[in-house]
Amino acid sequence: VQLVESGGGLVQSGGSLRLSCAASGFTFSAYAMRWYRQAPGQERELVAYINSPGISTYYTNAVKGRFTISRDNAKNTVYLQMNSLKPEDTAVYSCRALGTNDYWGQGTQVTVSS
Repeated sequence: VQLVESGGGLVQSGGSLRLSCAASGFTFSAYAMRWYRQAPGQERELVAYINSPGISTYYTNAVKGRFTISRDNAKNTVYLQMNSLKPEDTAVYSCRALGTNDYWGQGTQVTVSS
């Protein structure tokens, strides 16, 4: 089982990034997917959620209107499109698969400079 995040990096305030989380080794389409982030010295927080068919989504207030979660069950991949990035979005972003089991990716660093 693997969840591999990619797409992180350094971006200026106001910029955009698209994170991807590629899944393998389990039935991706049966799992709800979540993106979390953890900034230095802070607790990990849930950023966004999408249910298994990709119909229902949730966003934490801090990212509503700026971030979009989506998934492609044919490609076993979940995405997080991040627009209008702010320095406070700087964190390690990780994906999580929730279903019969609970799987986590290693995370990808997102750094937003002011």
